[in-house]
Amino acid sequence: MIATDAESSPRNPLAHRLTRMTGRRHDEEGRTATDLELFFDLTFVVAFSLAGTELAHYLAEGDYTTALIGFLFATFASIWAWINFTWFASAFDTDDWVFRVITMLQMGGVLILALGIEPVFTSVAEGRTIDNRIAVLGYVVMRVAMMFQWIRAALQSPQYRRTCLTYAAAILIAQVGWVVLIVLEMELVPTLIATLGLVVLELAGPFVAETRNAEPATPWHPHHIAERYGLLAIITLGEGIVGTVVALQAVIHTQGWDVQTAVLGLAGVAITFAMWWIYFAVPTGDALEARREKCFGWGYSHIVVFIAIAAVGAGLHVAALYLEHEATVSPAVVVACVTVPLGIYLVAVTGTYSYLVEFDVLNVLLTAGAVAVMVASVLLAAAGVGVVYALVVAAIAPVGVVILDEVVGTGHRAVALDRLRARVAE
Repeated sequence: MIATDAESSPRNPLAHRLTRMTGRRHDEEGRTATDLELFFDLTFVVAFSLAGTELAHYLAEGDYTTALIGFLFATFASIWAWINFTWFASAFDTDDWVFRVITMLQMGGVLILALGIEPVFTSVAEGRTIDNRIAVLGYVVMRVAMMFQWIRAALQSPQYRRTCLTYAAAILIAQVGWVVLIVLEMELVPTLIATLGLVVLELAGPFVAETRNAEPATPWHPHHIAERYGLLAIITLGEGIVGTVVALQAVIHTQGWDVQTAVLGLAGVAITFAMWWIYFAVPTGDALEARREKCFGWGYSHIVVFIAIAAVGAGLHVAALYLEHEATVSPAVVVACVTVPLGIYLVAVTGTYSYLVEFDVLNVLLTAGAVAVMVASVLLAAAGVGVVYALVVAAIAPVGVVILDEVVGTGHRAVALDRLRARVAE
């Protein structure tokens, strides 16, 4: 028997056969990420790694404009495509052969985009228009495949037809814009302005589809979404581990195994581990279940969170280049390459919590204190303290947040979530 209703599960051994895309239950018991979703995520490891490597290279040379433009372009394209796939799969994943083949096409698009990252950085560094042809081609492949999925859902889900068609139309319009942008080959500044406009259009599509139709919102699963976002956070945190290892290799090559090696390794791991701890301190699934209307602000704010996490890893790469005497920037800049994205991450996570659950003065004070410590680490590097030891001071910031949060913050969150559930129940 072939599953054909909304309660069909990708865990069904017959799910690879053609299944009607009628929408999943948003309260489905035991909903977790599928094997295909995990496989899909792996392609983004390549994109984040290449973007982080290029970012570190240009930061180490002091070319901040190229570093910022190239990195934002590459990471936004990757993250936005991932976000769209994730929310669609949460609502309509059938795991049949059509869904799998289209997902494979999207994975191919990610790899094409990854191959186009280096030309983007190089073209910006040379001061001409952004050579985004390969990157945009990969992005368009991902988005057109996503458009096909929305059209299929529209044809097979009468309840959500107008919403799905709005998604598909928004994607189509935006992709036409990206293709036109490639064909015109404008100078750098006009290209950036046009890119910003297309980004706004991309972000507006889901909002219009979900809020401007009389039909019900798509049946995404709050706990599934929370798990999926957590998995991408782990993938981006992997860049921090890689950056730590690269920095350790740099110290070992120049000085061998010594106390400084151990100190640097401890600092890098502590920063990354504390970032993980802070992210998963909040039971996001429960909060999203209670406040589904907050999904857009929460989901979109994670673009900043993911970019900041990946940038911290790139900052540790810069430290490695400096320790190998391959960077031309000052020690203070090297430390700032780690602390600036780390500070953005802490502020973004605090803001996301305040928006989704409730404003907490304690969280704000902890974040402000952490930022102050990171500023002090940069000033210490500028005053002549070694980069390794300045990074140790920087590591105190997120580690201190974790410790103080475990002591007093856990109780605050429990009370806040209880209040949130009580308000929803009223």
